[in-house]
Amino acid sequence: MEFYSLPQCVGYVAFVLGVIAFLQKKDRPLKFFVGLESIAYTVHFTLLGNVTAAASALITSLRSFLAIKTSSTMVAAMVVIANVCAGLVLTKSLLGWLPVFGSCISTYAVFTMKGIPMRLVILCSTFCWLANNILCGSIGGTLLEAIIAIVNTSTIVRMCRLASIQRSGKSAEELARLNQE
Repeated sequence: MEFYSLPQCVGYVAFVLGVIAFLQKKDRPLKFFVGLESIAYTVHFTLLGNVTAAASALITSLRSFLAIKTSSTMVAAMVVIANVCAGLVLTKSLLGWLPVFGSCISTYAVFTMKGIPMRLVILCSTFCWLANNILCGSIGGTLLEAIIAIVNTSTIVRMCRLASIQRSGKSAEELARLNQE
């Protein structure tokens, strides 16, 4: 695959949106940008011929936008069922289940969790997508998931530091400085 082919360029768009998403400390903007990233991923994987990943990305996009409005476990269950059904219809190999599994666990996280725990489960999902992207030759997708893992981990660390300082009773100036980092 060429570095500047259309499928790879769409993957680079997903890359940018994914980095923006995981720089967010607030859950709503994170979910919104993940929704946009997943739309780009849907096009990217369709162009690469990876229909299982494209279907999972499309469902992930819908899930992310729904999760902005609701934390319903019923909606989460329906999204997981949709992912599993898509996997049953489209997946041709055991490795094809990587994006399906990744999407299912992150669905659980975005509907039922918040803050650091949500980001930790999403990090596990990121590793599933990273393996999928390496296997299907997605340059932007591989870079995206590697960077998302780094950025998400960095955000988790910053959030943990901020929570620790808040518990210790530090000054408002120190909290504001850390919140800007």
